[in-house]
Amino acid sequence: MEANGITRRRLIGTAAAGAAVAAIPGAERATAATTGTTRAADVVIVGAGLAGLTAAREIVLAGRSAVVLEARSRVGGRVLTEQLGNGDYAELGGMFQGPTQDRIKALATAIKVGLWPTYNTGNNVFWANGRRLEYANSGPLGTAPPDPVVAGDIAAAVSQLDDMSQNVPVDSPWTSSNAEEWDRQTLDTWLREHTSGSDEFMAVTSAATEAIFGCEPRELSLLYTLFYIAASGNEQNPGTFERNFNTRYGAQMRRFQGGAMQVPNRVAGWLGDRVVLNAPVRSVAQSSSGVTVVADSLTATGQRAIVAVPPALAGRIAYDPPLPPLRDQLTQHMPQGTLMKFEAVYDTPFWRAKGLNGQAVSENGPIKVTFDASPQDGSPGIMMGFIGGHDARVWAQRPANELRDAALQNLANYFGPEALSPRSVLTFNWSTEVWNRGCPVAVLAPGTLLDFGAALRVPVDRIHWAGTETSTYWNGYMDGAVRSGERAAAEVLAAL
Repeated sequence: MEANGITRRRLIGTAAAGAAVAAIPGAERATAATTGTTRAADVVIVGAGLAGLTAAREIVLAGRSAVVLEARSRVGGRVLTEQLGNGDYAELGGMFQGPTQDRIKALATAIKVGLWPTYNTGNNVFWANGRRLEYANSGPLGTAPPDPVVAGDIAAAVSQLDDMSQNVPVDSPWTSSNAEEWDRQTLDTWLREHTSGSDEFMAVTSAATEAIFGCEPRELSLLYTLFYIAASGNEQNPGTFERNFNTRYGAQMRRFQGGAMQVPNRVAGWLGDRVVLNAPVRSVAQSSSGVTVVADSLTATGQRAIVAVPPALAGRIAYDPPLPPLRDQLTQHMPQGTLMKFEAVYDTPFWRAKGLNGQAVSENGPIKVTFDASPQDGSPGIMMGFIGGHDARVWAQRPANELRDAALQNLANYFGPEALSPRSVLTFNWSTEVWNRGCPVAVLAPGTLLDFGAALRVPVDRIHWAGTETSTYWNGYMDGAVRSGERAAAEVLAAL
């Protein structure tokens, strides 16, 4: 990561955790036993992201014991808040919460992490090969640009995809009556057949999928895309594509006070020494009497295990006995997306004085989607840009100074020449993280859901699965991670 004087800090989620343990209901009964390099608990959890931490919290609240093994020296998984000094911070991972994302909101409320509105005053910017348009995101297309060259295709595609998604069951998309038809084509092929397929419209589509999935439309199964749309809601409200990409009444509507990492940090602090850092799990063995989970620093035993890491990482763990072929093949078909974040730090959010809210959509990269990521008080000004999919793969192989210059030129195109002179920049590539292998979510190509989807959440004897990729609602988001942890915890508690 280039930081121009800003040193990346590894944030340890268990700081001051010891005092928190005493406040946990039933702490004495629920605390996992420790003997040398062996830990014993009712449930052994692999991964201290939001899914694993949520599962552990639910299990402890139910009066049972849990131990969480985390490979890194921090908790949070795909949530990472970078401290810049003087109380300032930048969000390098998940950072937003919006309507129908009920479970992450409930968790934040329970641990006293507040929410505040994403800065959304003023116009958005659309950039297309030198053509620049300012527009209000309160119109019928929301964040999507109303540019006449692409607006008709956007409206038609979003409407059709929303309608089709209503026929996709969020808990079993592979059972849809159209599953075979939709899972044998990509989003790209469907869009080219049902819209003009113009270069400009397809470039806008790429901007959206690069930010949402970390990939290109040509990599996405149409069925998976429709499931993702259907999952962008809750039990009372059907999902919509607009809720994915909008700020106003969408998934980017709110942010977390003090940074999103406050949530996993506080849950980990509450759990105390039940969370073990620097403990990469290498194997999970199970027998008729329980499970044995071997990590680099210790071995944990329990009655049940929850593996709460991305499928691409879960597939790298050795299992004894081996996983059923369908489950094993599933993990091989769920690679992580490719996503980088570029953040430019300024003394002030200068774009606000120009009547701009800091949100841009562009046909030209490397940065094609931006957000005002400044702290709540607006100081310093931080402009965040997503670099995803093809652009991320290309630019990751080029010198850091070339990426910096190209990214700042993008920001200057959108917001003015002041963007060329930040006081510092941060570039974070999630694909270089050994314990992520990419971000923000798994990418499912045609055929994956149809052939392997049934193995996504089904426990393998004493092993249960969590992680945002296993969620029925808000798959790929923080809310989905929390939901998956709650579900997995309910499964194991019922079996104990």
